[in-house]
Amino acid sequence: MDGDNPRDDPRKGNTKVTREDWIAAARAALIERGVAQVKVLTLAEALQVSRSSFYWYFKSREDLLDQLLADWQGRNTKAVTDHCARPAGDITVAVMNLFECFIDPAKFDPRLDFAVREWARRSNDVRAEVDRADTARIQAIQAMFTRHGYSEGEAYVRARIIYYMQIGYYALVETEPLETRIAQLEAYLISFTGQHPDPAEMADFVGRSRHILGAAG
Repeated sequence: MDGDNPRDDPRKGNTKVTREDWIAAARAALIERGVAQVKVLTLAEALQVSRSSFYWYFKSREDLLDQLLADWQGRNTKAVTDHCARPAGDITVAVMNLFECFIDPAKFDPRLDFAVREWARRSNDVRAEVDRADTARIQAIQAMFTRHGYSEGEAYVRARIIYYMQIGYYALVETEPLETRIAQLEAYLISFTGQHPDPAEMADFVGRSRHILGAAG
């Protein structure tokens, strides 16, 4: 470790880093360059700290990678399950709640999702974690439909349609302007739910969406 004590206080000098700083740097490296570039020395250079400070928070690079996966689950998968669990008067409102999750990059990060999926191509353990995440997300969407009166079988199929459409949308790197998506909203809701949405509820969702995307820049 280049002569450094791995338990030296990482906050020496004027530079202060936290466990979250290391994970954020690892997340950025994963997204931008892939898991092979999530290296202790590379991250230390990005954070402008001694490599020894890494060991204040993590046992090893593998420990960091495990915590990076947990961070991804706590961000993207939790965002989906939380939005599916939101109270809703009808299924079209429930689906719009789910759409809000995918609209807001602060809640669901598609670049992170696909970086992890690319990582899974090289690791059976990560592949298993991705499979668990996909299952949990689909089950949450299915439960959302069953709460609104759909049978288990129909809810499962509708959940898969919504989820795989959204993942495919990201895979194609779609960059439709907001106005295009708004114009198609009613048709999407009818297709996904088989029900016509209330215009006032759609207007409320559109207003929230404009605010979210405006805040995101």
